[in-house]
Amino acid sequence: MPYPNINAERSRRGLTVEALAKELGVSRKTIYNWMAHGNIPQSKLEKMAELFDCSIDYLLQRDVEKGCVS
Repeated sequence: MPYPNINAERSRRGLTVEALAKELGVSRKTIYNWMAHGNIPQSKLEKMAELFDCSIDYLLQRDVEKGCVS
């Protein structure tokens, strides 16, 4: 899984993969593909960062110091 922080934040917020997919306007299969292979569109990264109240860098593990707000 290339982006464990995304999955961790999803779990921390109590969202299922299906619920996250609905929030992002994509299918559950799309979420699984992103988690397995990457290539998440910028617009969806921005929406996830807003939803989880954190930076895109954190979600992509580019900035481990600045985690999401719990």
